[in-house]
Amino acid sequence: RVFGRADIVTAPTPRAVQLLHDSGFPERALPVSCGIDISRYQREVTHNDRPTALFVGRLDEEKRVGEFLRALARVPAAVGEIVGDGTCRSEWEKLAQDLGITDRVRFHGFVSEDELLDAYARCDLFVMPGVAELQSLATMEAMAAGKPVIAANAMALPHLVHSGRNGWLFEPGDVNQLTQRLHTLVHDAPLRTRMGAASREIISRHALAATLQRFEELYAQAMGRTAPVTALAA
Repeated sequence: RVFGRADIVTAPTPRAVQLLHDSGFPERALPVSCGIDISRYQREVTHNDRPTALFVGRLDEEKRVGEFLRALARVPAAVGEIVGDGTCRSEWEKLAQDLGITDRVRFHGFVSEDELLDAYARCDLFVMPGVAELQSLATMEAMAAGKPVIAANAMALPHLVHSGRNGWLFEPGDVNQLTQRLHTLVHDAPLRTRMGAASREIISRHALAATLQRFEELYAQAMGRTAPVTALAA
């Protein structure tokens, strides 16, 4: 009933809009990015001695952090940092122990906002193996920090990760492919720099100011005012 009364319905990505359409919701649904304050992620910190791959998010089943750990075990030159907590944390900590990588992977749990910003700045690349991302704020934050991204080819992640440009996609569950992507970025610093710059360029389309402008246009339209309505890049 709420959807039926709405003049305009928004969702964060074209994929999320498609899910609404597939569920029988009205065609008037439009994609509007959640937006991100890009300036908050521009900071410098001391990097780790070895290339660092970062994951940020809930440690629940759909995030599939186990795939990241298995790939990390096959790339001994890399270290991993995992920020977040959830129902699968103890399982994945045990997996790290079984894989023999506890000396180069750290589970931080929940951290402060300042510590999170440091983690983004400190890492060399970001990994998002989750398969249920409607937009993935964590991926957007890593891109704003200028990091290349390796992400699952699932849900809305392909809207952010342009394979070969600012990182790579891998097929969910394909640890071999994830390992290959991780190995390449870990051993190629110039490539990380180029892809990180591309991440910043792509995420600029999701700037918070653009999202606010878009919502102002939609509110004006809903109130019957004349206002240009422009689509935000996904």
